Amino acid sequence: MIPLRRALRLGNTPQVAFVGAGGKSKALFSLARQFDKPVLITTSTHLSIDQIALGDLHLSIKNVQDVIALDAGQLPAITVFTGTEVSDARASGPDTQALHALSDFARKHSLPLLIEADGAGLRALKGPAAHEPAVPDFVDGVVVVVGLSALGMPLTKEWVHRPERFAELSGLQIGDAITAQAMATVTLHENGGLKNIPNGARRIALLNQADTAELEAAARGLAGVLLSAYDAVWVGALQRSPDLTAAYEPIAGILLAAGESKRLGRPKALLDWKGKPFIRQVAETALAASLDPVVVVTGADADKVEAALAGLPVPLVRNEAWQQGQSSSVKVGLAALPRSAGAALFLVVDQPQLPVALIEALVAEHAGSLAPIIAPMVDDHRTNPVLFDRSTFTDFTALQGDVGGRAIFPRHRVRWLPWLDSSLAIDVDTSEDYQRLLNQIG
Repeated sequence: MIPLRRALRLGNTPQVAFVGAGGKSKALFSLARQFDKPVLITTSTHLSIDQIALGDLHLSIKNVQDVIALDAGQLPAITVFTGTEVSDARASGPDTQALHALSDFARKHSLPLLIEADGAGLRALKGPAAHEPAVPDFVDGVVVVVGLSALGMPLTKEWVHRPERFAELSGLQIGDAITAQAMATVTLHENGGLKNIPNGARRIALLNQADTAELEAAARGLAGVLLSAYDAVWVGALQRSPDLTAAYEPIAGILLAAGESKRLGRPKALLDWKGKPFIRQVAETALAASLDPVVVVTGADADKVEAALAGLPVPLVRNEAWQQGQSSSVKVGLAALPRSAGAALFLVVDQPQLPVALIEALVAEHAGSLAPIIAPMVDDHRTNPVLFDRSTFTDFTALQGDVGGRAIFPRHRVRWLPWLDSSLAIDVDTSEDYQRLLNQIG
């Protein structure tokens, strides 16, 4: 299980808006309870009396002066802030100036601020109205909640808030069975899940109500689609547990191919593997496993190595300091990754036998744990490739010389993935190693 706070990846003082349907309030208050400091909760629309009661203290904010008068040292674990207008068993949010003042107060005192930015009438799904969601422009992230309990159910008011709007965005008709494709379409729509998310804010889709094995499987399928536009896709059943069952993020591949293969006497990246150079085979395997991007770091024999990758959609980066050892290539590779990468899988050129299934297993293990380091274990020995969570990336900056990721193992708890394939343990450093690999694979 993965704590929401850990999966958020926005530090210890985030400002996050929650939108959508299917458990917004549960997600918001579950996250709030996972901080070890006071948390501020408010709304840019309305909060019901029941929602307000989930906090430890309720304060009505009339104006900016009320915010200025707050004493951060006197706040309990969760303080809920609303405006002064109360009707129909719900309270309005603070006005725009007071909301921005709360944001400034939270940043000044290093406190998290969580904001409910639309309503859903307790439905599992919703179609945003023209004025929704009311996401403040100062937030660091937006969590778009989707209730999986509506999957397969009819598109009616019983399951969907504003079903006519959902129908318009999804292409379904009122009364049609709600499909996973329809959920994905609305969640990815610029007037649906992506509506009004500020530029630069972290985008997170929360697939909640995954209470059965079938719904968890549906969530896995949806995650692969939603990652085209979201930085992360969370899966959980928050009514049952305050933690997530999975957190999917884009996983990058870094293929290290800068060494000179001194012991072999020729570039190992260009050795033949069933009619292809080693490096092309490894790159194609990484692409087939949906690593994105697959960055290739070259150095010695760069022109020849890069030519062997012609036509493949892999970014090529040269390590001009390749003679300083593997640590220099690791740093060059990490520097080339997009900010969205949740982890990096380091690949080596002398594993052309690497199966797609192993990469997929490492990625799945990361999604289910967000473990800092995940490595295969073959016959009681560690082997490659190794996956490093983005939380470890800063540890690589201090590395020097001919060392790689193994050097930071002592700083983290390593999760081992047992794998039954002894050929993965073969390092091709000599001609004899190469022949042994060919003989073992047959």
